[in-house]
Amino acid sequence: ASTIVASALDVGYRFLDCAQFYNNEADVGIGIQNSGVPRSELFLASKCWTTAIAEGPSAVRSALCDTLDALKTDYVDLYCIHWPVPHGRHVVAYKELLKMRDEGLIRSVGVSNYTLEDYDELVTNDVAEDDLPLVNQIEVNPLLYRKKTIEEFQRRGVLIQSYRSLRDGKAFENPTIVDVAKKHGRTAAQVMGRWLVQKNIVYIPKSVRRDRMEENIDVFDDFELDDDDVTKLDHLTTDDALETFAQLYRKCVVRDTQWDGTTDGVRTTFTIH
Repeated sequence: ASTIVASALDVGYRFLDCAQFYNNEADVGIGIQNSGVPRSELFLASKCWTTAIAEGPSAVRSALCDTLDALKTDYVDLYCIHWPVPHGRHVVAYKELLKMRDEGLIRSVGVSNYTLEDYDELVTNDVAEDDLPLVNQIEVNPLLYRKKTIEEFQRRGVLIQSYRSLRDGKAFENPTIVDVAKKHGRTAAQVMGRWLVQKNIVYIPKSVRRDRMEENIDVFDDFELDDDDVTKLDHLTTDDALETFAQLYRKCVVRDTQWDGTTDGVRTTFTIH
């Protein structure tokens, strides 16, 4: 895996997305070390997993220290709460991230997989306006486009980062995406990436192949989707896709915690669209 990281850096990528749960931090650290790319040119992000969030501030702090050791760095550019663990645990963990930011271990604090209601919980628990998350990393692609949620976060000044931007390749044969790709002489992956870019969403592609890395990064120059293209892509999200998202959310906010497999503390209603 470290060779894949080195290859991505050679292609030109500088934002590397890690997580305690991904178990990829050590390989990323080795890949960076072997690449020769200066730390100052990189933007390193990672996320604290639910287990540490549920355990409390000392576990959250320990998780960050492990991340820094694995990445062979003394700070991360962005550190996020991976899932909003209920019973107030994500709020307590978030406040610990703010303390570590003030200590210089984290440059920016963010969240991942937050609904609008989770964000509001931070607000109502005395997180100051200047300390609210700068980023919310959520799944975004044409087959899971939660327009209301995305636009409201953006209105509040929260930058949206997408994961599963390319839906793990499972949408590359979608007829609408294929038609738009043919129209522009581009690939399905490039259409999906460009759609995100035009919505001011940070596009995080994922690939282990160098040729795909080169393809995925080529979405910025001499390529723009027109309004008709965007409208067609905007309408690919089905009610079933939204319900699948809701079910995954309810499962993952308590995954690997003492509440795993239950609905104890899990939100019954929240903004899905």
